[in-house]
Amino acid sequence: MTSSLFTRISGLAALGLLVVGLSGCAESASAPTDPAEVTAQPAAVTVRTAAVTATDSASDTLRFAGIVQAHQRATLTFQVSGTLKAQPVEMGQQVKAGDLLARLYNPALKPATDSAKARLQELTTQLEQAQREWKRSQSLYQRGVVSEQALEQLAAKRDGLEASVATAEASLAEANQMLGESTLKAPFAGRIEALLVEVDEFVGAGTPVVRLSSPGRREVEVRVPAYMLEDINLGQPLPIWSVQNRHQEPVNGTVVEIAQPGSVRGELHAVLVSLPENTLDAGAPVEVGIIPRVEPVTTVPLLSVIRSATGTAVYRVSTNDGTGGSKAERVAVDVRRIVGEQVVIESDALKAGDQVVYAGMTRLADGDPLEILP
Repeated sequence: MTSSLFTRISGLAALGLLVVGLSGCAESASAPTDPAEVTAQPAAVTVRTAAVTATDSASDTLRFAGIVQAHQRATLTFQVSGTLKAQPVEMGQQVKAGDLLARLYNPALKPATDSAKARLQELTTQLEQAQREWKRSQSLYQRGVVSEQALEQLAAKRDGLEASVATAEASLAEANQMLGESTLKAPFAGRIEALLVEVDEFVGAGTPVVRLSSPGRREVEVRVPAYMLEDINLGQPLPIWSVQNRHQEPVNGTVVEIAQPGSVRGELHAVLVSLPENTLDAGAPVEVGIIPRVEPVTTVPLLSVIRSATGTAVYRVSTNDGTGGSKAERVAVDVRRIVGEQVVIESDALKAGDQVVYAGMTRLADGDPLEILP
């Protein structure tokens, strides 16, 4: 019994060793002999690409705020001081050129005019008398009755009175002018925008009293940095947007005046833009668009730029020489600025028309094969 059991176990062990030996021979026979077959080929990474572009203008339109105003406007003042006694106009009223807008009372103006007039009359009478005396003395001098010295004294007196009369006439004209300055008249036809002083208030010389504007042409003034004046020319059309209605299409204005650059650092310079008739009302806030000129630049999609410890780069699509397919090639770039969904870059290795990866870069490495989706 024991001998039979030992014989069975020995047989099973020998059978197991035979099976293991055969299995090892099979594996040894099927093992690859080429080491290149041991390395598995990487799977292609699915990506989307976009073209590198070169453009002459990579700058957005810059908008400058302004207020629409009348082309012809004036803030009227008195040249003399006094109390406002009459203001026969109302705000918003249409007036014609020469209409009375306000009258000032100054107690010294009328007496000054009367005094100048009386002084002129007095000197005129004395001059006439001196002229008659000189003529009589001249006749007597010719007959030897009056000396030459006396005749010269009468002539000097006459000439002095002539000068005094001229001075008095100038004084009277000045007094009349000052008296005329006590009334304010419309210099042109327009609409009263504002009445800045109330009746019976004291008004100093040069104090604004009435603001007047013409209902004709409209314009807007904006102030821009000095470096942008090179981008603006007389007659150039510029878009103008209404701030109150941003969905409205812009109005095309025309540049009519450009300020010259000054020597003050950081100073803004005025640019005057004329508006077409019957477009925007005076007082409306607007934005005037100006596109700065820039040198030709290279741009790529914003999503295509990656950042790492070695700097910024993009993956360019290049031909895989081994298989003829496409592979990813990491190209370093310098980012200059972001313009919308594009990035302005500098790189000697990229040119317009090159394809760069912008989607599917999370699993992408330099040299990986690519499957490009349309």
